[in-house]
Amino acid sequence: MDGTTVKDVSAESASVLAAYRRMVAWRIAILAGLAVLCLAAFVLDLVTGPSALTLDQLLAGLLSPDDLTAPQLAIIWQVRIPYALMALLVGAALSLAGVEMQTVLNNPLASPFTLGVSSAASFGAALAIVMGISLPFVPMDWMVSLNAFLCALGSVLLLQLLARLRDAGVETVVLLGIALVFVFNALVAFVQFVSSQAALQQLVFWSMGSLSRATWANVTVLGVVLLAVTPFSFLASGRLTSLRLGEDRARSFGINVARLRFMSLLRVSVLAATSVAFVGTIGFIGLVGPHIARLLLGEDHRFLLPASLFTGALIMSLASAASKVLVPGVLLPVGIVTAIVGVPVFLFLIFWRPGRSA
Repeated sequence: MDGTTVKDVSAESASVLAAYRRMVAWRIAILAGLAVLCLAAFVLDLVTGPSALTLDQLLAGLLSPDDLTAPQLAIIWQVRIPYALMALLVGAALSLAGVEMQTVLNNPLASPFTLGVSSAASFGAALAIVMGISLPFVPMDWMVSLNAFLCALGSVLLLQLLARLRDAGVETVVLLGIALVFVFNALVAFVQFVSSQAALQQLVFWSMGSLSRATWANVTVLGVVLLAVTPFSFLASGRLTSLRLGEDRARSFGINVARLRFMSLLRVSVLAATSVAFVGTIGFIGLVGPHIARLLLGEDHRFLLPASLFTGALIMSLASAASKVLVPGVLLPVGIVTAIVGVPVFLFLIFWRPGRSA
């Protein structure tokens, strides 16, 4: 009898282990599929544009540059490639920031801009564009980006300071973040009110979000930031998954929830601030990307975090390509495209549930 019981338990354990391995293999296959889609979207973004370069010319510019003219090479290497790379990096950074924020704040509507990051960055950019205020000895080319980054990062650090002084929970952190949004929006409105018409036009265009400012220097900085931050996010994946079970359960596992939340929001602020500093305000990527990843892979952050990276990069790259073709002869700010596409996708995610009848 005991032997039969042991055999049954062993068979059941083997069945569970086999099912788990199939699930892991399926999730890895989904991640591989997302990576392939990102590569395809990157190529589509490269070949899309007003100069009408073909895929053959693009490949020639990459593999045998001597076959193309100097203007064609300049378009490929100085415009198309930095533009397309920046789209991938910004989408990945904002989506990774969004999934971490949604987890640590336990709020499905959280995004990198919930805590006032975008509004603070806009205020920093407004100071540079309208009033010429920045750190001394900063080159003009970097003044707006540096101001936007410092103000965005400072807003999150200020929020953390206020939350620690109050020993605040998740709800208080969100409310303080909303308060900062209104404060910085008011400051931006004041700067706009006193600005000249030319400066106001430049500030409005910056706030729309555009990849046209992408350069190899900007791409390098954002790429280094993303490579530096992502490993720390992945190392925290197990703790983030435990946090989804509730703060009390996470604490029972020996997790310092307050420290986990602080470090996560610090990573969020660095990713979002760097992205916004270079391309302006880009909406919905950090909100929609993580939700699509959750629908595909669930709440296990070992897979959810890389999936969010890929979905954000994919959406942003497709939006970048669409911004070049929606209005013939006009390069739309990509922030407009993400908002137009993001709203119906977001509404679909709200009202659609697997297995629910209409």
